[in-house]
Amino acid sequence: MYDAEGYKNAIVTGAARGIGKSIALKLAASGFNVVVSDILLEEAENTAKELEGLGVKSMAIKTDVSHQPDVENLIKTTVQQWGSVDFLVNNAGVTRDNLSIRMKEEEWDMVLNINLKGTFLCSQAAAKEMMKRRFGRIVNMASVSGILGTPGQANYASSKAGVIALTKSMARELGKRNITVNAIAPGFILTEMTEKLPDKVKEDYVANIPLNRPGTPEDIAEVVHFLVSPSASYITGIVINVSGGLLI
Repeated sequence: MYDAEGYKNAIVTGAARGIGKSIALKLAASGFNVVVSDILLEEAENTAKELEGLGVKSMAIKTDVSHQPDVENLIKTTVQQWGSVDFLVNNAGVTRDNLSIRMKEEEWDMVLNINLKGTFLCSQAAAKEMMKRRFGRIVNMASVSGILGTPGQANYASSKAGVIALTKSMARELGKRNITVNAIAPGFILTEMTEKLPDKVKEDYVANIPLNRPGTPEDIAEVVHFLVSPSASYITGIVINVSGGLLI
């Protein structure tokens, strides 16, 4: 990738498992050093060991992305240990589903704080380091829910719509420093969370997907890999819909 230029250090939040882990594995397989950032420290450490088996440097850092001191520690530790933060993938996120009229304030706050505020805090802290080297790639995890809206997910859809707006704003602000900021909007992706859904619910989702299958974490990892590659150096401020045609 960018190794000859000295750009090879990546942070992936929410990388202990699921989509985040797939992203981390894909980047490590391409020679990136990867910080596994997650609130689940033991699982993050296991993932980091797996990445080291691919011949790169990796370390696990426990991070609550909605807590600014945690985010500052994440960036500071990465710079102290490896010298720079070159790539940031803001993948950490949660859901707390409920109908709008029944949604509790804490359900709203938790989802907005982690999904949107967390993306902002991590991007802000990483961008300050990227600006020093006049290079950086930031990839944010949005969702088709942030474009379409989803019943029972007013908090989640709002947070992801916010991520899209944040992506476009930061792309305009940081472009002159050779920092790109893009987003991915996944559709129905098979993860530990979605696999627990009743079969009928999963069948209904797939029935609305033109490609007639759910996505996989690897489908998302491939797009992240492209966005941090030299092939995407002239792409910024966009949202790539990875939904099998669910959103056309």
